[in-house]
Amino acid sequence: MHPLLTRFAVLVACLAPVSTCVFAAYDPTEPIAPIKAPFQMPQLQRPAFPARVVTIADHGALPGGEVKNTAAFAAAIKAVADAGGGRVLVPAGVWLTGPIHLVSNIDLHLAEGAVIKFSDVMEDYLPPVFVRVGGIELYNYSPLIYARGCENIAITGPGRLDGNAAAWWNWKSRETRESFAMGSAGVPVEKRVFGTREAAIRPSFIGLVECKNILLEGFTIGGGPNWTIHPIYSENIIVRRVNVDTDGPNNDGLDPDSCRNVLIEYCSFSTGDDCVVLKSGYDQDGRRVGRPTENVVMRHSSSKRGHGGLVIGSEMSGSVRNVYMHDCDFEGTDRVLRIKSRPGRGGVVENVWVENVTARDLQREVVILNMDYTSDPNAVVDTHPPVFRNIHVKKVAASGAPVAIRITGMDTSFIENVSFEDVAIVAERGVIASFAKDISFVRTAITQAKGERFELKSVTGLTVDGKPLTP
Repeated sequence: MHPLLTRFAVLVACLAPVSTCVFAAYDPTEPIAPIKAPFQMPQLQRPAFPARVVTIADHGALPGGEVKNTAAFAAAIKAVADAGGGRVLVPAGVWLTGPIHLVSNIDLHLAEGAVIKFSDVMEDYLPPVFVRVGGIELYNYSPLIYARGCENIAITGPGRLDGNAAAWWNWKSRETRESFAMGSAGVPVEKRVFGTREAAIRPSFIGLVECKNILLEGFTIGGGPNWTIHPIYSENIIVRRVNVDTDGPNNDGLDPDSCRNVLIEYCSFSTGDDCVVLKSGYDQDGRRVGRPTENVVMRHSSSKRGHGGLVIGSEMSGSVRNVYMHDCDFEGTDRVLRIKSRPGRGGVVENVWVENVTARDLQREVVILNMDYTSDPNAVVDTHPPVFRNIHVKKVAASGAPVAIRITGMDTSFIENVSFEDVAIVAERGVIASFAKDISFVRTAITQAKGERFELKSVTGLTVDGKPLTP
């Protein structure tokens, strides 16, 4: 066995506890370890709440999953907020409700055995609220849990959020494209009003817009209409010990969208789409808003199903920078790292680090950086090429992938300054790269079953252990 493969077999064994510690019992007193990232980022801590506790049962909520408790949730939240903030407790039992709208200084706490089951009647989620869907600003059905312009908000506890959203899923094939045309044409946002069955735009499960100091901790969530956890234009976000187990079209796990200062730790993902995916807006509308996603740390997390463990794009027109994933474990996902875009998107993805990661039984590439992502039927090609640069992958051990590494730039925008260090990959094919420059491999062991280790087209400045790779 290659000595690097031996070394990484040891690494796999060392990192094995990563996947088991994710499921440790919810403990709100567990300290958050200091954030150590290769960029400046504040040390995030949980928001503090007054000791006040009010249960939804105090305001007339009835368990059993048959009676809608929308008014009881709203009354409990208002009572706690009016008193100065605190905890709204959801006791054990199944509680049916329409949308829950949070306000500042509220901790929505799901007790052990508590299940919030959301109504599948679409009209319950009206009137429309301001959101971002697919990178376009508009007004649509309310997310199942929604907040806008709030500070110090939390969803905590060992209970479960059940989106009960199968009725929404068949909208996938008939969702309107009008919102994308409006974004491209610069139609004023206040005129982009949807929220009808004819338009058929599915809301996110949790949508937190323009919020600050957010804690999501301890619960299990799944079965939402669209993206699962979707913070938008928000900052200082902690997502920890959350178990995302979800199916359905576009059921991404976690989508920070033009957000800053995000910590994701001890989470597990099993999703029908990307696990953690960073966004910042779609084409012209994303560039108009111009807010990047920046300062994101993902650590001690795992996944067993999903299109990618850590994904950036494809809606990244407002740019994404300063991202650090480390000490994670992936089994059965499509990819470990996926950065995707397409001609016309614009935006810059830069300063991305991946370190100390193990992966098994991958369905696609271990790492893919591609600018030819084409599964977007709404795309309007223009003259704004995306930019990918300064991407660093270190201490990664992976096996079972069809392709080790794929890098696909554009003839008008080469992917540049990408490094792989102490990487060991066993795959069917090796490195496939085009339109890239300044790519380095240091102490890497890529074992491919067929083909050449490096399949290159229009690649310059590629080095292996400091030496230029010659054809």
